[in-house]
Amino acid sequence: MTPFADADEAVRLANDTRYGLGASLWTRDINKVMRYVPRIQAGTVWVNSHNIPDQNMPFGGVKQSGIGREHGSGALDNYLESKSVCIAYR
Repeated sequence: MTPFADADEAVRLANDTRYGLGASLWTRDINKVMRYVPRIQAGTVWVNSHNIPDQNMPFGGVKQSGIGREHGSGALDNYLESKSVCIAYR
């Protein structure tokens, strides 16, 4: 645990690492914490829990914790190649 002055400092401290596999946020105010979840640089963010696996939910990290996702429909992306097509039609 690390003390912090406000939520913005907590986010800065949480992101001040080269790793990003998972993070846990603990709060009584779910509405408030949802403003900070997108700012956390981690592949999985648990709220009021930690390391609860769900095989239907994509799992993977960011930064030096890896790329890609396992489990869930996101795992299929590892085997697919998308293509963008732009057509100018008159």
